[in-house]
Amino acid sequence: MDQWKLIAGTDARRTRFDEIPRYAEGLYELKSGIYAWMTPNGSWGESNAGLVVGDGASLLVDTLWDLKYTHVMLDAMRPLTDAAPINTVVTTHADGDHWWGNELVAGAEIIATRACIDELASVQPKSMLLLEKAGKLLSRIPVFNADKVGHWFKNMAAPYDFHNLALTPPTRAFTGRMQMEVGGRPVELIEVGPAHTRGDLIVFVPDARILFTGDILFVESTPVIWAGPLTNWLEALDLILDMDVDVIVPGHGPVTDKDGVRQVKAYWEFTDAETRRRFDAGLSAAEAARNIVLGDEFARGPFSAWNSPERMMTNVHTLYRHLQERTDHPQKPELTNILRKQALLAHQLPDAQPAVMRKQKERRP
Repeated sequence: MDQWKLIAGTDARRTRFDEIPRYAEGLYELKSGIYAWMTPNGSWGESNAGLVVGDGASLLVDTLWDLKYTHVMLDAMRPLTDAAPINTVVTTHADGDHWWGNELVAGAEIIATRACIDELASVQPKSMLLLEKAGKLLSRIPVFNADKVGHWFKNMAAPYDFHNLALTPPTRAFTGRMQMEVGGRPVELIEVGPAHTRGDLIVFVPDARILFTGDILFVESTPVIWAGPLTNWLEALDLILDMDVDVIVPGHGPVTDKDGVRQVKAYWEFTDAETRRRFDAGLSAAEAARNIVLGDEFARGPFSAWNSPERMMTNVHTLYRHLQERTDHPQKPELTNILRKQALLAHQLPDAQPAVMRKQKERRP
């Protein structure tokens, strides 16, 4: 991140999960008129956004998980957007940490894929409020590992305020590819889902050779597959590798180049192969996930140092559904149970980040 100019920082000395930041939070200039809002260290809700400034108009790539953090970001952008107002917002996918702040740019046209818009109804703040409430309750029950699960749940939600959000969904849908201009500057939206979610897209600025990927890329942070199939995600990564891009802004983690794409591809190829072996051996999804992430091969590799390695639990459950030729998506009770298992796996990884989500460390007062 040192090669990019930080033009508006927040001066935050700790991340939202009380870690030492690997890079400063704030607005970075990537090239003339192209900016990235970067949130270290890329964990839950520590998402990135982008700003493309043209002649008298700007395009915003994603808002953030709550109004507080979206306000901070938009205020930092104001010296740019006062002269070139945000008249277009692109929502890269349906996860709340990429669009729940949309009400603060409600006057803009908000664009997403049709599949993303269809998914939005199932992604609501009340789910996070219930998770936080359940976490606080369970964390007081020191039996059957309930306190460990509760600790993980409540600390995921703790940095954010999910109350009183006036959800503002996209106003324009597309499928496939969409060409547009932002103040005379060409921008291309490319649908690559279903992959991470059901309606992922990436945003390409060809004259600058810059790409905003949403959550098709997590850098130094473990990716998570909610929808899939994985073949679509791998095809999206191959598409990016074939594109004429130099600078890539991931949904989470630091700005990267094609080496970052190759690292994510390597993670998925490793996870796919190891999952198939255990599926064929008759292990349950939970057993397979624990076996992979607690194994020597994973520990020796680069992925063990990534943020939130316990996401392997969700990833293996999703891959198992596909191996079982299931096309359904887990309903809330099933998803909550997967996250429960993920929380327990997190406590078996005491040295991983974010440390505050593991029982060994409490959040600072």
